[in-house]
Amino acid sequence: MRPVLHGDVVAAARVLYRMPIRLRPDAMKRMLCQASMADRYRLVTGRLHPEWGDGSLMVAALAKAPPPEPRLDDRDYCGCMAMVFEALVEWLHPRRRVSRGRR
Repeated sequence: MRPVLHGDVVAAARVLYRMPIRLRPDAMKRMLCQASMADRYRLVTGRLHPEWGDGSLMVAALAKAPPPEPRLDDRDYCGCMAMVFEALVEWLHPRRRVSRGRR
């Protein structure tokens, strides 16, 4: 996936905002996977992915025609922004599994 900027986070949060809460975690994972696969496609072929674009999270999200950005005093939208940040932290810096009995 290409480097993540503020606009990427906003675009992904806008997609999540219009969805039922129970569908948001899977939708977020899908957007990250699509951006990552599109980036690999771009690097291998030298072309944009036909559905997911240039490998940025923003283009993958905008392909889903999100609604306009809500105000930041909207509690649900803030939760969507937080979900995007949490997913990015896990995606970019996954927790390492600790083996028992080994260091």
